[in-house]
Amino acid sequence: MVTTLDADAIRRRIVELQVEHRDLDQIIDLLMAQPTFDQLQIRRLKKRKLQIKDSITLLQIQLEPDIPA
Repeated sequence: MVTTLDADAIRRRIVELQVEHRDLDQIIDLLMAQPTFDQLQIRRLKKRKLQIKDSITLLQIQLEPDIPA
């Protein structure tokens, strides 16, 4: 069971991760707009973006109550 304090901390972390995810999206767009860009750097940023998205999903699952089957 998630307490109110835990839920607030989880919500704050979700917001932090969403901001980081959005920032990475903008950085990726800017880098790809350049005539010459580093493919490896883009791949790493995209991988980090996916990791953040997965973390957000896991945190959101913690906030949702269990639904009996």
